[in-house]
Amino acid sequence: MKRIIDVNLNRTSEALRVLEEIARFSLDNKAVSAMFKNMRHDIINTYSSYYSELLSSRNTEEDIGREIPNPSSKPGLIDVYKANFKRLQQALRTLSEYSGILSVDTGLLEKIRYESYTLEKVMFQELTQKFNKKRFNDKKLYLVTDRSNFSCHNDFLNAVAAALEGGVSVIQLREKTASTREFIGLGKKVRELCALYDAIFIVNDRVDIAQAINADGVHLGQEDMDIQNARKILGEASIIGISTHSPEQASIAVESGADYIGVGPVYSTPTKPGRPSVGLEYVKWASGNVDIPWFAIGGINRENLQDVISAGAEKVAVVRAIINAEKPDKTASEFLELLNSR
Repeated sequence: MKRIIDVNLNRTSEALRVLEEIARFSLDNKAVSAMFKNMRHDIINTYSSYYSELLSSRNTEEDIGREIPNPSSKPGLIDVYKANFKRLQQALRTLSEYSGILSVDTGLLEKIRYESYTLEKVMFQELTQKFNKKRFNDKKLYLVTDRSNFSCHNDFLNAVAAALEGGVSVIQLREKTASTREFIGLGKKVRELCALYDAIFIVNDRVDIAQAINADGVHLGQEDMDIQNARKILGEASIIGISTHSPEQASIAVESGADYIGVGPVYSTPTKPGRPSVGLEYVKWASGNVDIPWFAIGGINRENLQDVISAGAEKVAVVRAIINAEKPDKTASEFLELLNSR
């Protein structure tokens, strides 16, 4: 049992150190960093009189657990945060169960474990707010979906998956005729696909659905809910974008706190019937005047993409040219290759 206490004491200390450094260097949160540091020292002090006992029980060389590999992964900061909170909570629970043999008062362990549940929530909100949007800034190829040419959900989802495989890094689920229930069901499946490819998942128009299915954000039109009220509902961590069709609308969007804007429609498109195209002049204006991420959108295809890039676009949003392509993965890859060669 002393070996169990020893190994979980080490796990607790290691997890607390990792979380302390995330709070200190990634969040610049002095108060939370200090809390983890104090927790670590309190636990070490609680077991300090048993140090020799526990050390003598350690048998690393014959530990069979060393030969059991952990699942391979390429974790990001959020994954490290999640893993170490769970490691901390599990180790504290184990210490509480076994430390009775040393006559250790487990009240402190339980106190820290319950405090960790609160800190886990607080840090998650801070991390997602800070890094979700930063992750979005690097995305170049944005797919707005259109199911009108698909006879079933599976064919549509296969096309979305192929587009993601080809390099699409933002998916906006656009459903103008689906029922709320159908929209939610489809949204959950698209969200799962995006998670597999580390892509951003955006819901078109429907703030309520974006909230219900925990989307990364919402894309609004000029006639939809305003940005401030959408932010109140979805929170600071959510990505909120809006379509703009003129420099005036772009300026208002930036002042209102949009995380990104759509610039277009550059060319006429059947997805926006009755909406006149803005041409490349608005793209050129955005290139020199918009300091948040922006995506040129509207009728963009492989034939005119180079013109859009030459006008100053570094990011584009595409609908039919990718989702309706015979091979969405190949088409997406070609789009991304041109964008990256800018």
